[in-house]
Amino acid sequence: MFDFAEAAVQGALDAGATYADARAMVTASEGLGARNGVLERLNQNESAGVGVRALIGSSWGFFATPDPSPAAARAAGHEAAAIAKASAVVAGPAVELADVGVVSAHWDSGWEEHPFDVALSERGDLLVEVTAAMKAVAGVGVASGHMHAWDTQKWFVSSQGHRISQHLVECGTSIEATAVGEAETQRRSYGGIGGIWGTRGYEMVRAADLRGNAQRVGEEAVELLSAPECPSGVTDLILGREQLALQIHESVGHAIELDRILGWEAAFAGTSFLDLSTLGTFRYGSELMNITADATLPGALGSFGYDDEGTPAQRVDIVKEGIWVGVLSGRDSAHVAGLPPGGMVRGDGWDRLPMVRMTNVGLLPGTSSLEEMIAATDDGVYMETNRSWSIDDKRLNFQFGCERGYEVKSGRLGRLVRNPTYTGITPQFWASLDMLGGPDEWIFWGTPNCGKGQPQQYGHTGHPAVPGRFRGVRVGVRSK
Repeated sequence: MFDFAEAAVQGALDAGATYADARAMVTASEGLGARNGVLERLNQNESAGVGVRALIGSSWGFFATPDPSPAAARAAGHEAAAIAKASAVVAGPAVELADVGVVSAHWDSGWEEHPFDVALSERGDLLVEVTAAMKAVAGVGVASGHMHAWDTQKWFVSSQGHRISQHLVECGTSIEATAVGEAETQRRSYGGIGGIWGTRGYEMVRAADLRGNAQRVGEEAVELLSAPECPSGVTDLILGREQLALQIHESVGHAIELDRILGWEAAFAGTSFLDLSTLGTFRYGSELMNITADATLPGALGSFGYDDEGTPAQRVDIVKEGIWVGVLSGRDSAHVAGLPPGGMVRGDGWDRLPMVRMTNVGLLPGTSSLEEMIAATDDGVYMETNRSWSIDDKRLNFQFGCERGYEVKSGRLGRLVRNPTYTGITPQFWASLDMLGGPDEWIFWGTPNCGKGQPQQYGHTGHPAVPGRFRGVRVGVRSK
């Protein structure tokens, strides 16, 4: 496969590219879904091909082919260069790339039990069993479960001399129960941001203990039907770590993508409220807020060895003691900003142009605990597990809904409440953070379906998080 990628790069250079790189890839994925004790979905996909980028003057060109022959790869390189040449007709400054070391290397993610080595019947039977158990709870109308696994092999070559191979195995699962009442439905799920996901093998599914959580999930969905509505007003808010992970994804992760900050990208999530001239001085949140983008975390969904430009995985400080200090970047955007490249460029498959994506953008733990936050709160609301979200195209104004909430009164959890929501403005919200869970509550959450770009690409991202408390937040906002 290195020969295939090298032929594509050489084809681009022969056609006039000043720089070119190519990714040959072989991918396999499998998804299963069950509903109410019946296996309803099995998707199995395999794909192979090469995608090549060519740089000429101010513009990139990209072309991809599934034809596994040197002639087709060289032709793809020619096409990429032709696209770059045509795009460069529109005047603009020449693209320059930040320096990265040229290496020949191999990296694999490691796993204990490859998911494809586990019998399909065993995996399907597990989803059938747990969805049947949830559906057996009186009041549950729909019970669903999902499982997905990916095996990705990459061979990267650049005209500067990179030769990097990688093998990643990723896996995850989720279950969900929907209870049906007279006037509404309530949902309860298990698995954080849409599931339990990681760059690991089937051992991750076994550790999730779906059987041990199925009945609880069903019962908690039904319990919500009779709970009172979340009260409205301004109060202290305690967020569970799985909800805080999505808060990070939406109000930090997308906002710090350098292509959005520079105005190069606006699809799906808009641009960003951040101004590059304030990097190093802008206060993003309180002094407890420490965010990193760390692609080296073992087992996290946003981890890898090298990005799709050959930049090694690394940890980059994003927010340090509340001050914005870093971005998610690629070699071209980093050069424009005068920053070292962060290794955050990835493409969703061999036939997609690589772009800036989140790695493991997460909140470092503090010194408190969820128990201590509750004990220290006289009047507030505790919320956990995301149900809905809305955020503007600058990543500034947001509203989130959660599956489950509790009133907090005089340092104790009070009534269960349904339909809990909260709203805020990103820097004001993060500035109100005054307590954070400690290292023993730090979990690497992940989301495998972060959308960006047109044509749409799905990114696999990780979000380490702990519980946190925020002062003076508006909760219980509802449309009339």
